Amino acid sequence: MERLPGFRDFYPEPLPHKDVWSADARQYIFGKWRDAARRYGFREYDGPPLEPLELFTTKSGDEIVGQLYNFTDKGERAVALRPEMTPTLARMIAAHERAYKKPIKWFAVPQLFRYERQQKGRLREHFQLNADIFGETDVAADAELIALLIDTLRSFGLTAEDFVIRLSSRNAWQEFYERGARNTERRMESEYQFFQVIDKLERTPKEESEQKLVALGFSLTEVNRFIEAGEPTPELKAILGNLLARGLGDFVKVDYHVIRGLAYYTGPVFEAFDRKGEFRAIAGGGRYDNLVKLISGGKVNLPALGFGMGDVVLLELLKARGLLPKFDAAVDVFVLIEDETSRLRSLKLIQDLRAAGLAVEYSLTPAKPDKQFKRAQELKAAHTAKVENDAKVRIRNLNTRAELVSSASDAVKHFV
Repeated sequence: MERLPGFRDFYPEPLPHKDVWSADARQYIFGKWRDAARRYGFREYDGPPLEPLELFTTKSGDEIVGQLYNFTDKGERAVALRPEMTPTLARMIAAHERAYKKPIKWFAVPQLFRYERQQKGRLREHFQLNADIFGETDVAADAELIALLIDTLRSFGLTAEDFVIRLSSRNAWQEFYERGARNTERRMESEYQFFQVIDKLERTPKEESEQKLVALGFSLTEVNRFIEAGEPTPELKAILGNLLARGLGDFVKVDYHVIRGLAYYTGPVFEAFDRKGEFRAIAGGGRYDNLVKLISGGKVNLPALGFGMGDVVLLELLKARGLLPKFDAAVDVFVLIEDETSRLRSLKLIQDLRAAGLAVEYSLTPAKPDKQFKRAQELKAAHTAKVENDAKVRIRNLNTRAELVSSASDAVKHFV
C-alpha cells in the first residue's frame, strides 16, 4: 500500500531513504515560524480543514473547483479540503471581529490541499505559515508584515545575499492600465486579460506577450519601460522608508513584475525569491481590503493584508544553502539497569528525571549490560545513570568520561 501521489510521509531522522520527508525538519521549521510570529505580537489561530465549497468559490470563482479536493458529504453539503487559509480566516474575523481590538494580528500553520499537477516546489499538500493583519489602512501595517517575513527567513540563517522581497503595487498597475486603455466598450474584460499577460510575463515568450498586449492596445516596449523604471508610488516609498529605518533596506526592492492574484489584491503586493533564481517564490502576499466584505455579504468591512510561506520551497532552499541543522535523536540520560533487582528503584529515578524535563531512555526488558550501553551510544545519550546496590546513583558523562556518585534524592540536580 503506497501513499497517494503528491502527498508526503514524514519520518524521524535518520531518514530511511531520500524520497521521504523529515518530521524533525518540519518541526524545526514550525518552531522558527511560531517564534518569529510571536516576537511580532501575532496570536495563533486555526480553523477546520474541511469547509463549504462556497467559501472558496466566493473568493476565487467557480474556476477554482478544478484545483480542489471537493465532494458532497453525507449531509448533502458541497464541501472541500481547504486549498488556502485566508477565506477561513476572513469568515472567522467577520463572525467575531467586535471581540478583538484592532489591529488584529493573527498567524496560523495550516496544512493545505490542492488537486493540481505536481512539479518542483509544488505538491498536492503542504504546510504554510499564514500571517495577517486586519483593521489597519496605514502602510505601516504593510511594512510590519514584510519585516516579519524578512525576519522569519533570517531566523533560518538566510541573509540578504540569499533572498530578496520583490515589492510591487496593484494600484501602480491599475494607473498604468487606465492611462493606456483604449478599448472602453469591453473594459473589464480587457483589463483582466491585460493583468493576465503581466502576471505571466516572465514565463511567456516575448513574441506571445507582445501579440496579446497589442491586441489590448498596449506594447511590450512600454510595459517593459514601466517595469524597468521601477518608480515607487507614494505608498511604496513609505513602506521602503519604514523598512530602511529598521535596517532592512537590503532585503527589499521595487519590482513591477510582481502582480499576484488578479481579482483579490487591492494595494501593495510582494513576493520573496532566492537571489540565485533556483526556486519558485518562497512566499507571497499583499493587501486585500475587500475580502472580509465579500465573505460576509457586505455585513463587515475591514481592511486586511497578509502573506503565506510554504514549507516545500523553504525546505529545498535551506537544504541547498546547507542551513538545516543535524537532527540527532539524542537523549539526555540513558538509565542502565544491569541488575534486575534495581529495576523498581531505576523506574523511580527515570520518572524523576523526566519530570525535571530531561529526555530519558532505558531498556524496557532485561538486557545484557553491553547491549544497553550500545543502545545508549546509538541514541547519542549525553549521560548514563545506574542505580547501584547501595541505592546510590552512578552518573557518567559519555563525552568527557567523567563519573560521579550521587544519592538518589540529589541525582536530578546533576543534570539540570
